[in-house]
Amino acid sequence: MSGTQFILFLVTSLVVIVTPGQDMILVMSRSLARGSSAGVATAGGISAGLLGHTALAALGLGSLLMASATLFVVLKLVGAAYLVYLGVRLLRTRAAALELSEAGTASLAKLFAEGALSNLSNPKVTIFYLAFLPQFVPGDAQHPTLLIVLLGVAFSLLTFAVKGLVGYSSGALSAWLRARPTALTRVYRMSGAIMVGLGVKLAFDRRP
Repeated sequence: MSGTQFILFLVTSLVVIVTPGQDMILVMSRSLARGSSAGVATAGGISAGLLGHTALAALGLGSLLMASATLFVVLKLVGAAYLVYLGVRLLRTRAAALELSEAGTASLAKLFAEGALSNLSNPKVTIFYLAFLPQFVPGDAQHPTLLIVLLGVAFSLLTFAVKGLVGYSSGALSAWLRARPTALTRVYRMSGAIMVGLGVKLAFDRRP
């Protein structure tokens, strides 16, 4: 893989990563709700989830999703249901609950796990990886599987760098918002409504 190809990979990856989507909204909502550490933890979980997709792409298991429409739909519905679940939890948030202190170590671990699960349960990410990563693997590569793994890891690290920064920056607003429970309640509910909407869209979008 030439230096030019790698630069093209990085530029293309950045365009994909900064595009607002399910993961970005999850990071921002967690950050605004619980502070910078929560946003960064969620971004870390999402990046870890991408490593799982990298393994699937490298092992060729992602092709099963392309070959089996039923499996694709099942995984898509699981991902959609989980997204709706997260959204409903935000919609049900009460002002009194916003007076709690920032998440501790255990809570951050849970946020990390939720970020990873949210990403892993989205079959479109697997399909994307299966279609995207091989585009930057030369036909004469001696170790194509290893190269796919390296590209997947690079994409994951780049995702954490971008979304971790978004989570940290968004978290800077949380202190101001937490001092205003009514405003923060509206942020929770707006984020929850968006997540539910994305989940519903994902459930009814049957395109690969």
